Amino acid sequence: MNTEHPSLQEIGDFLRSELTTENYPADEQGGIYYPSKRSIRRIGLALEPFPTLAEWIAEQHLDAIWLHRPWQLDLSTIPADIGVLSHHLPFDETMTVGHNRQLAHELGATSPPEPIGYKQSVTDDGTILPQRPLGMIVNVAEDEFDSWLTRIKELFGGYDRAEAGHLASGWNAESSRIAVVGAMTDALVREADGRGANMYLTGAYRKPAQVAVDETGIAVVAIGHQRSEVWGLQVLAELIHTRWPVECVIYM
Repeated sequence: MNTEHPSLQEIGDFLRSELTTENYPADEQGGIYYPSKRSIRRIGLALEPFPTLAEWIAEQHLDAIWLHRPWQLDLSTIPADIGVLSHHLPFDETMTVGHNRQLAHELGATSPPEPIGYKQSVTDDGTILPQRPLGMIVNVAEDEFDSWLTRIKELFGGYDRAEAGHLASGWNAESSRIAVVGAMTDALVREADGRGANMYLTGAYRKPAQVAVDETGIAVVAIGHQRSEVWGLQVLAELIHTRWPVECVIYM
């Protein structure tokens, strides 16, 4: 850990690297939303602005804030020397339900995550940016579906929907695989099944993929979009705190 307290720019540079924001169009990269020259000892993390944000900043003695969705932020309501960082799409794809190495670790992955699904952006000048994986497939140890539901509930604080699928022929020590994908489409469900995944873990359950779920028999657990974001805030806090002696305060 670096023992010096960072500047807002240093944290912004660090997150730009960790979130590989260069793979996104300029208007999706995020970064410094409002500059500050303060050294950052305490930073607040929140999904979006809220009515008592200014009071929270004062009560928590914050030097900066990070917002997932900053668009409703009224800068006139917060102290002028408070810096603001923001990342939307890079945070969603990297720190929630997607190609997320921390989540792979939490699920007990027994091998490196394999990418599944890709998204590619084109800039206004026609530059084709590198492909970004929408999710990952991880090998895991054998376990019962109910045990997985318990683990997921403990990890995320609950889930919105779970379908067991045709698990009787799917779960065994040699081939247990979980697809973790930040989207749910017919094609992605079929790709996951074709690559040996027994369970599809996602944020929101999407009805257009129901036919693929029924025909493949894959198990599905939809955590809930906000639950996955709140979990991502904890990952972000740990990432920053591991790099610097910065106290991260999460607003739930």
